[in-house]
Amino acid sequence: MMLKNIALVGFAGGLGSIARFLCQKYIYAWNPHPFPIGTFLVNLFGSFLIGVFYGLSERGNLLTPEWRLLLTTGFCGGFTTFSTFSYENVTLLKNGDFLYFGLYTVGSVVLGILFTFGGIILLKLI
Repeated sequence: MMLKNIALVGFAGGLGSIARFLCQKYIYAWNPHPFPIGTFLVNLFGSFLIGVFYGLSERGNLLTPEWRLLLTTGFCGGFTTFSTFSYENVTLLKNGDFLYFGLYTVGSVVLGILFTFGGIILLKLI
């Protein structure tokens, strides 16, 4: 069962990555601008998609656990990890975990940027 799930996630993640690459490429060709509009739109669309997929899975028998795994962790995970970040924040808000929501959101954005700079600086030093 675990190997089947790994195969589903890997296959759909590959498709999601290809879809992200193509979307960003064509959006940038349509609108070459310094603002990363391709990534921005992909993140928004991926967030919408993961909401649709989780909504379908919560409606009963509309998505099997395998399809949910394929579409959310696989496709949306490959398309954009921002969609998972968004869904996890929605879950925290729905559960009333406002402190964790704030820590997760601010921490992810601020620390993510700082860690990116840290990686760049580290490689410049060695």
